[in-house]
Amino acid sequence: MNIENTKAQMRKGVLEYCILSILNGEDKYANEILATLKDAKMLVVEGTIYPLLTRLKNAGLLNYRWEESTSGPPRKYYTLTETGMLFLKELNTTWDELRNAVNLVTTDK
Repeated sequence: MNIENTKAQMRKGVLEYCILSILNGEDKYANEILATLKDAKMLVVEGTIYPLLTRLKNAGLLNYRWEESTSGPPRKYYTLTETGMLFLKELNTTWDELRNAVNLVTTDK
């Protein structure tokens, strides 16, 4: 069994939650989201994030707007919708429950 594959699958499982959390209270464009994930050691590439942002938008969890940039082409800024905020609130509860359950199972006795 390949440990890197398992680690990648674990990261993918929480990526949507992380993106919604990053956007909670602050609009960001894709490169800012990527930088935040990379700073947190979440190894994500552009080819992964753009389809995910589109999927979250199509699900009604995100909106976006275009803004002119002083250092290049216009940027697409993402923001949580009202539905996205409610969804994130539910995910926060689920994450807490999951983290507690995993800690109970994995903590040395």
